[in-house]
Amino acid sequence: MSSEARQRDANLVEVFSSIQGEGTHVGATTLFVRFGGCDLRCRWCDSPQTWKRAPKCRIETGRGSGVFETRNNPVSIADVIAFAEALDLADHEFASLTGGEPLLQPDAVAAVARGLRARGPRILLETHGLATDGLASVITDIDVVSMDWKLASDVRRASDPSNGAVEAFHAEHEKFLAIARQAPEVVVKLVITPASLDDEIDEAVSRIRASAPEAALILQPVTPFGAVRQAPSAERLLALCARISKRLAKVRVIPQTHKIYGAP
Repeated sequence: MSSEARQRDANLVEVFSSIQGEGTHVGATTLFVRFGGCDLRCRWCDSPQTWKRAPKCRIETGRGSGVFETRNNPVSIADVIAFAEALDLADHEFASLTGGEPLLQPDAVAAVARGLRARGPRILLETHGLATDGLASVITDIDVVSMDWKLASDVRRASDPSNGAVEAFHAEHEKFLAIARQAPEVVVKLVITPASLDDEIDEAVSRIRASAPEAALILQPVTPFGAVRQAPSAERLLALCARISKRLAKVRVIPQTHKIYGAP
């Protein structure tokens, strides 16, 4: 049975048109479908409203208008496609499936990805890089996997205690990356904060080099938000980039550019 037949609806946060603000495709016209629910708690998270599935979502009424209407959740897959088409879907280079964590709703992701992809744009999956089973079930419908590599200095699972050290994410990310490599393009993002430790960064780089050396690695200086009040210094970022570039071929330092000009 196809994912479209299995899955008839999705819990969403929003659907809107904008420009990609992160990673290797910065500046590309992108239609965003944001799914609700996340099982991680990142100290810098700028969208904590996505942590829980919500009874309502918002849908942009016109491309780039910034005007939204409210709809009840869950939203049918057919309606998701219709909302995207009303925002000139075919004129976008990418459709980004993001969250929250979209892979907590893998059947919905697969159904939406197929519906959007058939209408023109490439499908870019933005994910925390831990839902391995979910990725395996959707990977053939994805053109670009953009996965985070979370560092335990700043990220904990929703199930973790609020204080104290947490188990590192490296092994889980490595398993995820092995599946992500089946996509035509893989991008790995490391959010760097003043709390990020050399040891955990170097461990991430070692595992990426061993399992997917062709992947692009984005060092993303944190945009201060929530519990994170300061970005890393330019000196810190330059030093990291220089050191890591000796071990990986594609290393880039790219901030959240949409924050600069105020796009969502």
